[in-house]
Amino acid sequence: MNTKSYFFQSFAIVALALVAFIGFKQILPDKIFSESKLDSKNILIDSLLLESVAEDSLSLDKDSIAKSEEALNGQKIVFDQTEGIEFPAETFENYKGYQYLISFYEKLYQLEKNPQNKVRIAYYGDSMTDGDLIVQDVRTNYQERFGGNGVGFVSITSESAASRGSVKSTYSKNWKTQSYLNVKRPTCPFGVNGHVFFANDKSNSTWVQYEAGLNKYSTSLDNATLFYGRSSKTGKVNFIIGKDTIKKSLSPNGLVNTLKVSSGSLKSFKANFVQADSIPIYGFNFDNGAGVHVDNFSQRGNSGLPISMFNADVMRAFNNSLKYDLIILHYGTNVLNYGTKNYSWYEKGMTKTVNKIKESFPGVSILIVSTADKSTKYDLEMKTDSAVVPLMKAQKHYALEAQAGFVNLYTLMGGDGSMIKWVDETPAKANKDYTHFNQRGAKAIGNLLYGQLNKGYEEYKVLREKRDAEGTKPKPVRKARPDSVSVTKDSV
Repeated sequence: MNTKSYFFQSFAIVALALVAFIGFKQILPDKIFSESKLDSKNILIDSLLLESVAEDSLSLDKDSIAKSEEALNGQKIVFDQTEGIEFPAETFENYKGYQYLISFYEKLYQLEKNPQNKVRIAYYGDSMTDGDLIVQDVRTNYQERFGGNGVGFVSITSESAASRGSVKSTYSKNWKTQSYLNVKRPTCPFGVNGHVFFANDKSNSTWVQYEAGLNKYSTSLDNATLFYGRSSKTGKVNFIIGKDTIKKSLSPNGLVNTLKVSSGSLKSFKANFVQADSIPIYGFNFDNGAGVHVDNFSQRGNSGLPISMFNADVMRAFNNSLKYDLIILHYGTNVLNYGTKNYSWYEKGMTKTVNKIKESFPGVSILIVSTADKSTKYDLEMKTDSAVVPLMKAQKHYALEAQAGFVNLYTLMGGDGSMIKWVDETPAKANKDYTHFNQRGAKAIGNLLYGQLNKGYEEYKVLREKRDAEGTKPKPVRKARPDSVSVTKDSV
């Protein structure tokens, strides 16, 4: 066959492919082919999300969704007592699930009675909480009321290190980083932050430096402590504090090991890792040992699904030192753009995530924060994205099924069309991408989140004091009444 024949064959194949694509495009959801051009720089998409979407048919099963909502709407959610306390029944529409935050609220109650106690929160999120946005305001609210100083756990490297105000960090560029967003089988297990770092450059210095931020309650680095993992080889780290250099050895014998930089408070320090190339490094923790501490584990592009890959034994080892009382899962931004309004695949995946958290952090309370409002252009007019409400309902559904608290961020910020108002008002509280909040808006959201959590806590105190006054004993687990929906896996 001559060259001309090859050319025409190739041209025909390309032409047929183009025609097929144009025809196929007509039956695909419009949202797959967005009119806006997104800047993909620094945007990561976790591999589990892509796999879940690929496995799903992306079909809109209206009948099953309608039946599911009809079964839940209008029915009461009646809770079983926990330690003699029972919050009032709720509806699915207004579900908050304070009942499942009782162990967290009890820790706050004990802290309020004894300021030397400690309460710890892990806040997992995506780009919404990048740079400590939202989280730093939740942290400040809690520390304002209950005490506590410090920003908590901080990773070795971060995309948002330069923009974070609550702690300043710089680091050498030769760190090897593995993230749970794009690595399924890390060289060593991921840390509680979803990352593991290696100082494996034998020719050049591998270092990280921290400096206290300017935010209230984070103006010092208290009890700076390094967390690192297991290895067959030892290593060394030199801490440079002012003009002094403190040389210490790394003994990586346990699943998770700690090394205190120094006692008391620091304004800044630098850590140089020497001959530590095989040791997994996780990050540093900063807290004063009393009050409330909130760790920000944000990661751009995260859907929440990668948490299901955590090594439960390693997480329990972290928890032995950090002792979490509440874990917040704040996701949704990266799950809206896949041309589907059927999020059953996401419910299934996030249920695995919640189950992994329960296995990894026994007894911890869990709070699900829904997607915020997001606006998209339809026929030259900005409107709430059609996927927002279906995703929010799916998040509420798996929160109920997993027996977790729930914050409906979509309604909390104003519901339908609210993102447009947040962008257009003066001064603006959200960015022109109609998706992310600016610092002013993040502060408002942080205050709203804290407000809902605190409302539940105040209700808990009333119920607790009533229980104590009446000498109420825990009731046996009862069956759900006919007019109620049982809060079990089978019923939802």
